[in-house]
Order: sequence, then structure tokens, then C-alpha cells
Amino acid sequence: MEGTIAGFLDASMFVFIEWSPFLRKENSVKKLVKGMLAGDVLSLSRLITRIERDGADVPGVMRELYPHLGKAYSIGITGPPGAGKSTLVDRLTAVIREQAATVGIIAADPTSPFTGGAVLGDRIRMQQHYLDDGVFIRSMATRGSHGGLPRSTGGVIKVLAASGKDFVLVETVGVGQTELDVMENVDTVVVILVPEAGDTIQTMKAGLFEIADIFVVNKADRPGADNLLTELSMMVQHYPKQSWWQVPVLATQAVNNVGIEELFKQIEKHRHALEGSGQLEQRRREQRRREFLETVERRVSDELLKLVEQNAEMGKYMDRVEAGEIDPYSAADEIMRPRAFLAGLSQQLSEERPTG
Repeated sequence: MEGTIAGFLDASMFVFIEWSPFLRKENSVKKLVKGMLAGDVLSLSRLITRIERDGADVPGVMRELYPHLGKAYSIGITGPPGAGKSTLVDRLTAVIREQAATVGIIAADPTSPFTGGAVLGDRIRMQQHYLDDGVFIRSMATRGSHGGLPRSTGGVIKVLAASGKDFVLVETVGVGQTELDVMENVDTVVVILVPEAGDTIQTMKAGLFEIADIFVVNKADRPGADNLLTELSMMVQHYPKQSWWQVPVLATQAVNNVGIEELFKQIEKHRHALEGSGQLEQRRREQRRREFLETVERRVSDELLKLVEQNAEMGKYMDRVEAGEIDPYSAADEIMRPRAFLAGLSQQLSEERPTG
């Protein structure tokens, strides 16, 4: 009988713990952050997974992380597909590790249409760093993002920074003309091109000229490399971006480990230029401002869509738009005009959100 009662009490305690979601989540987040700060790689991985899922516990995660963000310097590696970005990241990581600095790598991959996960797995191409405790590599699926990076990249950079990494390397997916998100998430942007990538006019059209802090012509042993180097050098001289920084144009052969040390020297040089001119703090202020506004916009949009599904008046407008009886712009204008309607939605929104 005593054993039965003890078993019942144990089961009851288990059910109580399982059905205390808020307490469990809070304790779980604190435990994971504590483990990560102690160097536990599994805790670090689980925190990144939570950021990627963008669940209700993300604000709690970020609150715990913010006091520990550290001084990590982030570097974006972008360029067209086939430019050798993964190989260059691999070689650059080796050079950084020679300086006794730690590295976190975020490798953005296309999203699998079947699993929703990353399909290329850039970690396969960086096997030499697998057993290095000073390197952490994470492949991330873009999950529908069209800017070359997953939406959660900024948050994952913060997790890696809080874990104590000295450098965070961010490799974009390689989608060409839409890889501008990297500029909004990192400190230094390295744009990689190859001789067969086309002329520099296409580079300017793609917007890569606007985001590049450093140009790299990789696979520089191939025909046409000298011409591309010359054209890029002339372009950056005729169209300088800033008075405090002249964008360098470098030649590399990442597969042969040629030019990588010079690339790291230029990254460090750009870092010092940013710090000396006050631009580093300005960039990070702008990134924090943009992150705040985008987070508010995303959360308000999500909550509004939930309320719209429950609002009868909104449902009527939705039906009329779908039937082609009114155009979307006029319908939106009519909805937004009455203050009473907006006040009602605001009241519903406040009632739906938890206060604690």
C-alpha cells in the first residue's frame, strides 16, 4: 500500500511539473543559459533552436542573454552561388584560430521543401573544425526568407556572442541579388566574386557594391580574374562609399589557402577604421533600432491576424475583397479610417496579451 501511495505521489508530482508551463519554461531558459555560459555546447545548440523557432519563450531567452553579449565581432560572407563562400569561411576560420580567437559560424542553407530544414549542410564542408572546441558551426534554413539569411540570424548572432565567441562568421545562402540582409546583421561585409560571375556592372545592379566593405575575387587562378580585379579596383576608386574607408579588392584562392591571411588583415583593418570613426557603434545602434521595429511589426502583425479571424466586421470586408466587390486598398482605407474600429481592435489585443 505504501508503495502504491508513493508511486501515486511521484506520478502526481510529475504531472504537476509537466503542467506548469510558465515555471518550467523560465527555469528551463535559465538552466540553458547557465549551461551555455559554463561552456556546454548542447545548451548552446538548444538556445539557438529556440531562437530559430521564434516561440513565446524568445523574449525570456534574450533577457537572460543580454547581460552576457560580450565583444564578438561579426563578419558577413556573401556573393553568388559557386563563389566558394564555404571554402573561404573554412580557411578564414583556420586563420582566426591561429590567433587563439574563438569562432561561431552561421551557414545559411536553402530550405528543404520536405523537412523545412537546411538541405546543403555547410558543416560537411568544414570538417576540419568539427573537433575544435573553439569553433561552433550551425547550419540554418532560410525558411522562406528572401534576403539570403534566415529571419532569426540576428538573434543567433547574439547567442553566439553571449557564449563568448570572439568572431561570428555569417555565410549567406548565395541567392545573388537579394543578399542585402547580411548588411543589417553584421559589422563587416565581405563580398566574394569569381571571374565567371560576370562584369562589374552586374555587380552594381545586384546591390552588392552598396553593401561591400571588402571585395574578394576568389578562384583568382582562373581566366578573367585579372580583368575583374582591375574593373573592381577602378569602380571602388571612382565611387567611394565613405571618406574614412577605401574598399579593398583582394585576390584569393580559397581551395589552395592563398590570400586568406591578407583577407583577415583587411577585416581587422576595417574593424579598426569602424572603431576609430565611431561607425561601429553607429552601425550597431541602427541594427538594434531596426531589430526592435521589425520585432514589434512582426508581433503586432501576428496578433492582428489572429484578431481579424475573430472579428465579424473584418470578415465582411475580407469576403468582399475575395469576391472582387471592392479592391484591397479601398477596403483597407475604410477599415483604418474609423477610430472606433481601431480602438476596438486595440482593446481586443490588450485583452489577448498576458500581463505577466
